[in-house]
Amino acid sequence: MAQKKKQAGRNVRKIRKYRKPLNLNIGMIIFVIIFIYVVACVFLYFRSNPVMRYEVREGSLTANNIYRGIALRQETVVTADSAGYVNYYAREGERVAKGDLVYTVDETGRLNEYLESLSLGENALSERELAEFRSEIVNFMRGYDSHHFDSTYDFKFSLKNTVLKLANGNMLQSINDMSGVEGVTNVVNFRNAADTGVVAYWTDGYEDLTPDAVTKEVFDEDHYEKNQMISNELAAEGDAVYKLSTNENWSVVFPIDPERGEELSQEDYIKVRFLKNQYEAWGKVSLLNNSDGTYLKLDFTNSMVTFVADRFLDIELILEEEKGLKIPNSAIVEKEFFLVPEEFVSLEERDGQNGVYRQSYMEDGTITIEFVATDFYGYNSAEKKYYLDPSILNAGDILYAMDRQTTFVVSERATLIGVYNMNKGYADFKEINILYQNDEYSIVKANTQYGLNVYDYIVMDAESVKDDQFINE
Repeated sequence: MAQKKKQAGRNVRKIRKYRKPLNLNIGMIIFVIIFIYVVACVFLYFRSNPVMRYEVREGSLTANNIYRGIALRQETVVTADSAGYVNYYAREGERVAKGDLVYTVDETGRLNEYLESLSLGENALSERELAEFRSEIVNFMRGYDSHHFDSTYDFKFSLKNTVLKLANGNMLQSINDMSGVEGVTNVVNFRNAADTGVVAYWTDGYEDLTPDAVTKEVFDEDHYEKNQMISNELAAEGDAVYKLSTNENWSVVFPIDPERGEELSQEDYIKVRFLKNQYEAWGKVSLLNNSDGTYLKLDFTNSMVTFVADRFLDIELILEEEKGLKIPNSAIVEKEFFLVPEEFVSLEERDGQNGVYRQSYMEDGTITIEFVATDFYGYNSAEKKYYLDPSILNAGDILYAMDRQTTFVVSERATLIGVYNMNKGYADFKEINILYQNDEYSIVKANTQYGLNVYDYIVMDAESVKDDQFINE
């Protein structure tokens, strides 16, 4: 029995798991290499700051040249010398001569009652009168601005006064026909213009405002009040009944940034477009330093009658646009260079390369002269000096003139404003001459000797690269 157990034990074998051998083939090896390469590229991408390029194109900058100004004229307010119902016979904006009838005063109101009892018939408008209405409507439509809805009321009063003026013309003829009617004509007072000028039927308290007294408070239109005078309304003695603008010369004053004001004040005259009706005129420029800021005053010698009903005007300054190469401000950088007089530089003497002749020493201490190729980054025509790269030259280097007799010690430094050109695959500094600049872009002069050309590629963010850095896009 024991022998059988012993024999059975010998027949028991351990079962081990078969391990399949790793079969490496060329496909798997290539896949692993590609996978590692992709992971490395992704890792390096997130670790580095990608260099964005910008293609230089021609362009221009449109500055915001629209301003809201206050119109100042020579205005005389005329007051009533007696109480009564006022009826106007001169249209607002009409020029009257001295002695012309402007309005009548009906002291008792009996005139209106009498005229209402008469049948005056229907009034047909003449072509001239229709043209007046068309002109007012078109001018209002062109200059309408929803931000200044109050201009709608001015338009309403203007049309109403025009209608009443036309109706009052017939009334005036009726008054002349009633010369024999007792108790009517003897209470109607005729009031004529005391001087030549343009009639307006509104006041606002700014009639005596002078340009040097203009402040920001004047432009607070939320508290601005314009008092319209309506025909056939009762007026007390001393009330304003109309005003007369007696001088064709007038001004528009508006607040402006001091630096912008100094720039514009260099011009004697500026062309202006009035947004109300697109009318254009030339204004003489004056800069005002008032108590609370800087203001620009434009003086005009015509068109006063066109805007006699307006105190505030939106105007656009028509200035010449600066055109050139348009680049983002983020690409602009300032770099320091050595200044070297032109007699110590060599222009394309060695294989078409620019450079300088610099003193150097051989191993045995002998002084020799070597040619050092270097790019020129700018030229100061006033001092006749070139801007040379400080990475090529060092302070204290001794340069030789072409005669090999005169020497110059490198020391003077100056800065240039420019961008990094990347056409050659590395950050190459190029000088720029800024013509105009706003918050985002600059217009620079095109086709300069050491500057940019159209379709050049530049680094969009100058802070993302260093001088002469190789760029892989």
